[in-house]
Amino acid sequence: MTTHSRRDFLWSFGGGLGGLALAQLMAEAGELPGAVKPKAEFNGGLHHGAKVTRVVQLFMNGGVSQPDTFDYKPALEKGHGKPFDPGTSEKVEGVTSTPGNLMKSPFPFKQHGQCGRWVSSMFPHLATQVDRMAFLMAVASKSNVHGPASYMMNTGFILPGFPCMGAWLSYGLGRLTDNLPTFVVLPDARGLPYNQKGNFGSGFLPVAHAGTILNAGGNPPIPDLAPSPKVKFVSPSADKDALELLGKVNRTHADARPGDSRLEARIESYELAAKMQQHAPEALDLNRESEKTRAKYGLDQPATAEYGRRCLLARRLLERGVRFIQVWSGAGGPTNNWDNHTDIIRELPPMAKSVDQPSAALLQDLHDRGMLADTLVVFSTEFGRQPFTQGATGRDHNQGTSVAWLAGAGVKGGVSHGESDPWSWRTEKDRAYCYDIHATILHLMGIDHTLLSVRHDGTDRRLTDVHGHVIEKILT
Repeated sequence: MTTHSRRDFLWSFGGGLGGLALAQLMAEAGELPGAVKPKAEFNGGLHHGAKVTRVVQLFMNGGVSQPDTFDYKPALEKGHGKPFDPGTSEKVEGVTSTPGNLMKSPFPFKQHGQCGRWVSSMFPHLATQVDRMAFLMAVASKSNVHGPASYMMNTGFILPGFPCMGAWLSYGLGRLTDNLPTFVVLPDARGLPYNQKGNFGSGFLPVAHAGTILNAGGNPPIPDLAPSPKVKFVSPSADKDALELLGKVNRTHADARPGDSRLEARIESYELAAKMQQHAPEALDLNRESEKTRAKYGLDQPATAEYGRRCLLARRLLERGVRFIQVWSGAGGPTNNWDNHTDIIRELPPMAKSVDQPSAALLQDLHDRGMLADTLVVFSTEFGRQPFTQGATGRDHNQGTSVAWLAGAGVKGGVSHGESDPWSWRTEKDRAYCYDIHATILHLMGIDHTLLSVRHDGTDRRLTDVHGHVIEKILT
């Protein structure tokens, strides 16, 4: 009896991309030989019931200053201008500079919501949403360098080459729709973050699970999705002939390289592109939104328009079946991000203003549409900043503590987990690492983080490495 692999079946089932598309639909319906039809009650979870279907992560690139945004510390006001002495007899060191004196936040804090959460004047719009948020007030990193710390918060490792969370979710749960990518990345228009595309790569997982990058401000956002109108010879019949020829070439190539996932990823990308020609233009067309909605996201203001456009686009893509979306704020490099070494007073306000209204609008919009019932919103950064000055009014990197928050499905609103010390220098209680955040997100999506693993170079690798605990306190 001849044994055929899944790839053999896909190629022989009609050849080319048309055969692949039909076979994929049959596989999802359980019609392939030996396939098990999904149960009607299947709710998306691999290991237990899923509360979250889709995730949007708002990543603040550069290191948000927690004592100037969400981590109110009266001790900084009392000690302002004095040398920092934590009382531990250890030498206080900076990362890129000599430590200065303690600096209180130049921005006033107030309590907001029924939960009484302290938020600075940098986030007046997000402050109205605190009763929906669960704050992680003691998030630590194992690196105070942007590149490794960004890798850690996205992939669970400080070294390159590992799959990011979006890739793991794509690999573990698959698509919600055949017409759009599973994992979409919306980078800052000013440039890619530290590590460039490494933050949203698939690592050793099949290449098809890497993030699909969309240029929200581009015209079109996805280049070369459709043929140029100037090229008159590209017609439906010519497309058909080209796909048939490509199918034959791909079959020959695949037969000679059965262990290479890059061809399968390229085939899937072309197949998806063909479907996106029909569906993506509508999904990406923000002009279909009302002027009122566009204004809520800040598209009518220069300071918020670019980030707001991507937040609104994220909502439209979530509605249409994209499972995981990253919205990045800040480019890599010394400026145009949250890396406020020189002057917190001058550098932090424009960054905070650019994301505050759009992020709050996204939360409110998801709630109003009933989408927050199965959508998770995550706000995170690679590390925090120091309680003492760098130069006159800047703040240096601080791996010791930072703040993140989650909101949406399965998350208690208005609660917090963990505390930093009196100066927001280091964690003091219930420290959380990226492993714990990742474990919690996977848990909400019906995945036991200890069971989702892939054998790579003789090791069973997983997103949380050998660490991680679900943060039960913030869950419903």
